Amino acid sequence: MTATESSSGRFNPVRVLVPGTGTRFRCGGLSVALQTARLLSTLRPTQVVTYRERSDRHPFLDDLLGAESAPGEALWIVSWGFDVPRSLERLRGRPVVYQAHSSGYGFDLPPGVPVVAVSRNTLGYWADRAPRNPLFLVPNALEPQWIERGLRAGSAARSARSECPIDVLVQRRKSSPYVLNYLVPALQAHGLRVEVQSGWVDDLVALFNKSKVYLYDSAEYWRGRGVSEGFGLPPLEALACGCVVFSSFNHALADMLTPGVTAHQIGQGTLANDQARIAAAVANPDGWLPDAATLDGLFAEVAEQRWCERWAQVLTRLEDLRGHGAMGLSDDALLRSPSTRRLRWMQRWDRLQSKVANRLPGWLPSP
Repeated sequence: MTATESSSGRFNPVRVLVPGTGTRFRCGGLSVALQTARLLSTLRPTQVVTYRERSDRHPFLDDLLGAESAPGEALWIVSWGFDVPRSLERLRGRPVVYQAHSSGYGFDLPPGVPVVAVSRNTLGYWADRAPRNPLFLVPNALEPQWIERGLRAGSAARSARSECPIDVLVQRRKSSPYVLNYLVPALQAHGLRVEVQSGWVDDLVALFNKSKVYLYDSAEYWRGRGVSEGFGLPPLEALACGCVVFSSFNHALADMLTPGVTAHQIGQGTLANDQARIAAAVANPDGWLPDAATLDGLFAEVAEQRWCERWAQVLTRLEDLRGHGAMGLSDDALLRSPSTRRLRWMQRWDRLQSKVANRLPGWLPSP
């Protein structure tokens, strides 16, 4: 394949970069990255590539970079938080995309590196920080198990909810001290059956299906770490299982959750208010759940088929960008935005010129 043919054709393959796939890297970010690779494989030849931990199942980054003869043929997707700047540096001169989940890490992107944001919150962050980089939006998708096995609709679901052994489900990770230290004891004192889940669970769908109400309060967790909630899958997973969701609405959670419609605010005013509302939701879940049409519309937007449709469009646009000299192959014509410091000085200079011109007419030369 010649350079011209490569720049005008499809990416082959797409490579999803992760630090490793072993248990030490097991988290929501890895699950989403592996799901991304699985779904992209229906659109283009796709590989998972590791860069910290070697695996018998996946190629290693150093090996590929050392053996690669045509750097422009593959599309690289990086997403791993604090590792992104280093990954972009190592992939310099190659077509690379940043699949952006959480925001607030503090790094800047090189000119021309496209961003595929998984939420409007993250899209807005990069539209401000890198307005000349190509920007796209592809929200994360729920895995099929949540749609296929979740008890979110129908008479069978209502019957199952009335028999749920767990009144209130809380996942310890990301939960606020308020929820764990104050709200949970108050609900237990009220006689509610509260499950605080910690550690790995093999079948989360089954656990959520056994619960009436789900609490998710991540605002303080992320604020303490200085980064944002990247997408917020747990509340959607809970809704898929017919749970009434009480949640914070920070960052990307505001993309999918509407207060009083799809979810209810947690920590709303007083502990007594939270306790009373959650107890009412346990007693009558149907009165606190979204209607079927609202849920259907919500889950249509996060279905894997919808994700694939969006990514198919993005891949076509990225291949067009490569054909126009972008995507890391040449930076001569790439658009750039001035630094924040330069913009501030330019705006101060403009204001100074305006003030001087108003006080001393004729001081500034005619245009």
